Amino acid sequence: MIIKVLIIDDSSLVRQTLPQVLETDPEIRVIGTATDPIVAVHMLQNERPDVIISDIEMARMDGLTFLRKMNETIDPIPIVICSSLVKNNSPEELKAYDLGACEVILKPSFQTKQFLEESRIRLCDAVKSAYSCTGKIKQLIPSQAVAHSSVQKKEGSNLAQNDIQRRIIEPKHTADVIMKKPDTQIANSLGLSEPVVVVGASTGGTEALKDFLGALPEDCPGMVVVQHMPEYFTQAFAERLDRLSKVTVKEASNGDVVKTGTVLIAPGNSHLLLKREGNSYFVEIKNGPLVTRHRPSVDVLFRSAARYAGKNAIGVIMTGMGDDGSHGMKEMHDAGAYNIAQDEKTSIVWGMPGEAVKAGAVDKVLPLEKIAEEVCTKAKIMQMNFNHIKTCY
Repeated sequence: MIIKVLIIDDSSLVRQTLPQVLETDPEIRVIGTATDPIVAVHMLQNERPDVIISDIEMARMDGLTFLRKMNETIDPIPIVICSSLVKNNSPEELKAYDLGACEVILKPSFQTKQFLEESRIRLCDAVKSAYSCTGKIKQLIPSQAVAHSSVQKKEGSNLAQNDIQRRIIEPKHTADVIMKKPDTQIANSLGLSEPVVVVGASTGGTEALKDFLGALPEDCPGMVVVQHMPEYFTQAFAERLDRLSKVTVKEASNGDVVKTGTVLIAPGNSHLLLKREGNSYFVEIKNGPLVTRHRPSVDVLFRSAARYAGKNAIGVIMTGMGDDGSHGMKEMHDAGAYNIAQDEKTSIVWGMPGEAVKAGAVDKVLPLEKIAEEVCTKAKIMQMNFNHIKTCY
């Protein structure tokens, strides 16, 4: 299966770079680019794409107008809106869903290679999700859905983003596809162990992790990290962090022991789980479907920490787009873990941390430069409690 894509954007940099990013996926082929919807309409007469990616702000016709006009046709083409305007439930984001966009994603910074690589999986997955909507787009438009169900239409009403997203044909998988939800009672009954730290980050996370790990002492607690990043990039990323940090940083291998002064980075395109044997922890690398549209997924790591570490875990969620990690962090919180979220001011995108805060999963919200100190302080207290228990027995 090859998905043919047409890109509409008035930025020459986007038209040059986005095809290169998308075509790293062998199932996607960009058949053309257009500076605006008017040019795109002429191109459609020569070859019909399977999916269109469109910006919003363009000179002769904006992307939302084009979206509305396309979805008024008999056989509309699935459209992904990719714009810098769609963030934090902005009016443009909700309007795009209201007009029947199959996917709405925040445009990555094409000026920064690392930022772009972090967004590659999200972009490719948005194209595939939109392709799955082929022939079913009318179901995504609230006014159409209301008419078909004979429910009286409310003039001018906007559906909440979550309500609209339920209409997407391809649902996001949860961590349930990788492991069962932890039993809170069992997780709370876990015995004390040395503290273990689990960290999740996405957009902007490569630099945030550099600062965070660079501030850690050599004797920091063992740590496991999921950073959304493509396959083959994580090893070089880990090696770079290792050179810049006092702690040892490496790409995780199956069965690696989580130990003091060592940070394990999840390999790209694989899920990473924390497991326990006695009072020690190790990691398991696992294949499986995308979870919250990511592999590795922060939700998977955090759920495993809730299940196997419980109150012995410290969770950290950093800058990132979307909500990956928020559900798993809530499970950690319910299991007795201590959780920290990066604040909005120091986050490139306050999506993942913000969603975790909304879920009631976070104990403390801190600026990036304060997180390492807080982790170490809390870990020392947890280590003292564990040492006390050991001497008593």
